[in-house]
Amino acid sequence: MTNLQTPNQVLPTYSVNDLNESIGLLLSRGFAPKFILKATVLKAQIKKGHLWLTFSDGKSSIDGVAWSSTLKSLKFLPKEDDGVVILGKLNFWEAQARISVQVFDIRASISTVLKKFEIVKSKLFQEGLIDDSLRKKLPKYPSSIGILTSVPSSALADMLRTAKERWPLTKLHIIPIPVQGNNENEVKFILKKLKLNKLELKAIVLARGGGSREDLMLFDSETIAREIATYPIPVITGIGHEDDLTVCDLVADYRSSTPTAAIVDLLPSRDVEKINFLQNKKMLKDYFKLFFQNKKSFLITKKSFLQLYSPRQLIKSKRIKIKHIYQLLDVLSPKRLLNRGFALITDGEGNSIYSVKCVKKKDKFLVQLSDGKISAEVDNINYDKV
Repeated sequence: MTNLQTPNQVLPTYSVNDLNESIGLLLSRGFAPKFILKATVLKAQIKKGHLWLTFSDGKSSIDGVAWSSTLKSLKFLPKEDDGVVILGKLNFWEAQARISVQVFDIRASISTVLKKFEIVKSKLFQEGLIDDSLRKKLPKYPSSIGILTSVPSSALADMLRTAKERWPLTKLHIIPIPVQGNNENEVKFILKKLKLNKLELKAIVLARGGGSREDLMLFDSETIAREIATYPIPVITGIGHEDDLTVCDLVADYRSSTPTAAIVDLLPSRDVEKINFLQNKKMLKDYFKLFFQNKKSFLITKKSFLQLYSPRQLIKSKRIKIKHIYQLLDVLSPKRLLNRGFALITDGEGNSIYSVKCVKKKDKFLVQLSDGKISAEVDNINYDKV
């Protein structure tokens, strides 16, 4: 056997197994027990219940695995070309001297989240599902609403408190849903079930408390967005913070900045409504007061008119008028003149003779006195000198 040792240095001698054990020992002692890895998924495949992955940063690559026990708890399952952030540790298989990353948790990177958001947004916009004209008006005084959010949660507690303070008359139906992870099918099933509206809901609130934008990726789901876009009753979203915008917000009938704001936007304020009620009450009181005053004045005027032009008054007025006429006729009556010694002279045809020029000798005429008539004949005519 050839001697490979050098005269000045004694080199360690290993078997393959010894060498691999030594490498494994060095890695376990000199490397962090857990670390965060930012990478792009080149390959993702589930085999025998385990998720096998290949990660890369464009320059180098490394394999990874999420065991079946971990896979059940993952909230995000990556696909090829997804950017991810991983919590993991190094695994070293001594038999093959192979290194891989054991995944404990995996999240989508912000670039992946925004990429998915833009893809789904563009698709729904082209189909006309993102359109202001499709948005339904929120009910003014909803008798019952559904709140879809995680239970329990601080967001739900704030919503319930706000609803009680603002408008306790509205019945609240709490429907628990997952608000993170690969649960779009479960959320879709709940939404489809609520479409039957056996609860007689007037609107639903889709809510989730604050978190990173990556945590809100569930609400960029095309499946959930399509359900909301065609929902028969108004849907209001309160997802994350004011700066967080998801696809569900774009297709909803109304978007609120937070879960609590969604309740404020949907339910009326009893304090404001009380003020409005008192103002309307005063306006109605003033209106009816003025209305009845006007009606009273109108009736008084009508009464005066009817009294002035009543049949009795008209008859009385006519009687007075006729009496005046009778008095005038009596004053102007020829009979009064006859009683004073005057006479009315007429010819045989009843025509009045008012001048000597109207008669001639031998004409016969009648002389009407106050107590009778005299038949006479013209014997002589004398003209007055003028």
